[in-house]
Amino acid sequence: MSAEKQNDNAVWLDDIDRRIIVATQQGLGLSLRPYDAVAMEVAIDTHEVIHRMHRMMEAGVIRRIGVVPNHYRLGYTANGMTVWDVDDDRIAELGRTVGELDFVSHCYHRPRNLPDWPYNLFCMAHGHDRDEVVAHANEIAGILGDACNSHEILFSTRILKKTGLRLVA
Repeated sequence: MSAEKQNDNAVWLDDIDRRIIVATQQGLGLSLRPYDAVAMEVAIDTHEVIHRMHRMMEAGVIRRIGVVPNHYRLGYTANGMTVWDVDDDRIAELGRTVGELDFVSHCYHRPRNLPDWPYNLFCMAHGHDRDEVVAHANEIAGILGDACNSHEILFSTRILKKTGLRLVA
């Protein structure tokens, strides 16, 4: 097995696993069969690519495969990280509900940093303008109800390059 766990933190990758990561780390190509292109680049069978990627996901080497839209190019020029002080005993349930909203791209639980930072739920909301983001925050507030003690919106002022760890070929 190429991605064997040595302990709770380490996963060993063989040369093929590394080549798959390098071939996909900039994103999958826009085609009906993107894994076929990866298989050709890595010189293995498509089913082996899919099997290895699935195994690497189970091992935590690959966290997720998903679409990362450029919100600005889609017309959503206002982005606000909404931060919420939510009752700890309800955060898992309410976080799942908020994370499923179509205007929320990121939703996660973070530890508070008291006394200065009481917020433990973070949700990135996107809108065509700031008023739309405020309306979205009001919708989230309605969902959180009395489980929420306070919140703020931290509006984006610039676009940061969003990339994870990159392997060099």
